[in-house]
Amino acid sequence: MAVKVYIVYYSMYGHVEQLARQIKRGAESVQGVEAKLWQVPETLPNGVLHKLNAPPKSDVPIIEPDMLNGADGLIFGFPTRFGMMAAQFMDFLDKTGPLWLQQDLVGKPAGLFYSTGSQGGGQETTPLTAITMLAHHGMIYVPIGYTFGHCMFEMEEVKGGSPYGAGTYAGDGTRQVSEIELLQAFYQGNILATITKKLKDAA
Repeated sequence: MAVKVYIVYYSMYGHVEQLARQIKRGAESVQGVEAKLWQVPETLPNGVLHKLNAPPKSDVPIIEPDMLNGADGLIFGFPTRFGMMAAQFMDFLDKTGPLWLQQDLVGKPAGLFYSTGSQGGGQETTPLTAITMLAHHGMIYVPIGYTFGHCMFEMEEVKGGSPYGAGTYAGDGTRQVSEIELLQAFYQGNILATITKKLKDAA
């Protein structure tokens, strides 16, 4: 039976979704792993999204909280608002109470990835504040550390991401995800999938 990894995210301008797609590719590069993309529901009205110049959502299916327990491993992604995850993702998490009561997510490995508007916009505070969600569900947090190698120390170009997970800078929304950021996302998917598979095989 295939090991199932869910990449669950919220994306307003597409940056987080670009990372999510690379994470999916990275996870599927591990033999025996099946990865699936899911979006959390939007909470803003279409009129507000239009004023924010947000593009239409992709055709990635919407996930409901009770569907999370179908995964063996999870990676959660979101843009940053005031150094924390976007409200849309928090709204989704606020509805996972039944999973917490039943301890459905306890012991499952999980990772985090994110997008911020600037270098000081939350590349570290966003995952740090999101770790509490993993802890309360009893999940096993899987950071990438510095295992991405010399790319973690790249100084010649602006680069998102950190030991906590893959990341990107959106700027005013027009900056696109860079090649090194995409490579880091692929790498994170591979790491999470590898650890998830090891844990499931050992069970």
